[in-house]
Amino acid sequence: MRLTMKLAGLAGLMVLAGCEVPPQGTSAEDVARFQAAVASIGCEMVGESDYLPVELQAGLTRQQATDLVSFHLATGKAVELESGGARLVVGDCTPEPAA
Repeated sequence: MRLTMKLAGLAGLMVLAGCEVPPQGTSAEDVARFQAAVASIGCEMVGESDYLPVELQAGLTRQQATDLVSFHLATGKAVELESGGARLVVGDCTPEPAA
């Protein structure tokens, strides 16, 4: 968990610097594949049953998937869940506006 916090902080610094550069070892294409894969499993990344299909669909390692969750949290493209994990709020995972 400490590594996740450090990565989120690093991603936050990149955003403050005016750029949303994907984590080291990933590309914009990886981000797009990650977002599509997360959307396909219901937009939440909580445990092993979420990470495995996302990694397989997007062609990512566990570290890359974890880094991308941190990146999305740091850039406001995901929110932390009370029960743990994160929910993407971008692309196909954008919440419906309240009526």
